[in-house]
Amino acid sequence: MQYRRLGRAGLQVSELSLGSWVTYHNQVDTKSATEMLAAAFDAGINFFDNAEVYAQGESEVVMGQAFKALGWNRLDYIVSSKFFWGLQRDGVSVNRKDTLNRKYLLQAVDASLKRLQLEHLDLVYCHRPDPHTPIEETVWAMSDIIRQGKALYWGTSEWSAGDIRAAWEIAERHHLHKPVVEQPQYHLFHRKRVEQEYARLYDDIGLGLTTWSPLASGLLTGKYRSGIPAGSRGSLDNMAWMREQLQDKAKNDAVGQLAEVAAELGCNPAQLAIAWINRNPRVSTVILGASRIEQLRDNLGALTVVPKLTPEIVERIDAITKPLAG
Repeated sequence: MQYRRLGRAGLQVSELSLGSWVTYHNQVDTKSATEMLAAAFDAGINFFDNAEVYAQGESEVVMGQAFKALGWNRLDYIVSSKFFWGLQRDGVSVNRKDTLNRKYLLQAVDASLKRLQLEHLDLVYCHRPDPHTPIEETVWAMSDIIRQGKALYWGTSEWSAGDIRAAWEIAERHHLHKPVVEQPQYHLFHRKRVEQEYARLYDDIGLGLTTWSPLASGLLTGKYRSGIPAGSRGSLDNMAWMREQLQDKAKNDAVGQLAEVAAELGCNPAQLAIAWINRNPRVSTVILGASRIEQLRDNLGALTVVPKLTPEIVERIDAITKPLAG
């Protein structure tokens, strides 16, 4: 496992990390989470990603219980959470959902720390942009969270390049803590934001990336080429909205061609897809998701594939996937 700086920040994160979206509480209980966190840590992973909205806060509860059971030194691991959507959305007040206003952010971080049983978070993200709150208010609130010692760094997730730059410039002007990281979706079928829209931000402001959905919610594993298998992410009732994209015929046909390339390299399509992201020097860490420890270990095998991605192999991969990428 190699470690990379989070953009221009001094914090070093493992090139692969482990997230909890969909899996924790829904598919993974505390016992399984503890086992997977331990396996990830033993493999060199030091960054674990969460969000208050995952499983309506229960994902943070599971992760917090696992951390407590493992008893690691707090200097040895990095934990993140994200805020925007809020919890218990039906019938709640306007300041408890879909906002990045000061009141929500300063109270949300306290609740997250309680669920995770931590004294501070290493990273906090604005989980989505909020067009109804001035960016300046959000920047001040995030900077104050850091000043109060409740988090060490902050960033954004799925913000436009323009909004990220605006937030950075506000922080620069007022001598506040700047956003250092963005968490975008990035995989073989979803590229433009990372490769084009953010291109100038990497050098201009030192933006780091912690990318999510490396396998396009499982599409790039090849498991959906013959429909939705039982027990898969696509079979979950709360994931019904993604079934159409998981069964996209053109993309599943492309995955079949990727499988042939992977076989030549002695790996599987999932490992190939993760390795392809890992080779991008702008990516600080690739966030993996796993519902079973065997799946996690298999995905970690992507590290052995990276050196095999010669320019010729990358050209073949691009020829297969780039015409279908957004």
